[in-house]
Amino acid sequence: MVPATPRDVVHIRVGSFILVFLFAFAVLGLIAQAPVMTGIAVVLFVVTIADIAMAVRRQKQRGSGEAG
Repeated sequence: MVPATPRDVVHIRVGSFILVFLFAFAVLGLIAQAPVMTGIAVVLFVVTIADIAMAVRRQKQRGSGEAG
C-alpha cells in the first residue's frame, strides 16, 4: 500500500461522495427532461473523475516514505 497525503485522501473520498449526487442529478435531469441540468451534472461528473484520477496519480508518484 502506498502512503497517501491527507489532501489526496480527501479528494478521493469527497469526490466519490460527490459522484453519487451528480449521478442522481443527471438521472433526475433526464427524467424531468431538463437538458441544462443534465449537461451541468455530466460536466461536473467528468471534472470530479479527473480530480480523483489526479489525486490517485499523485499518491502513486509519492513512492515510499512517511505519509504527509
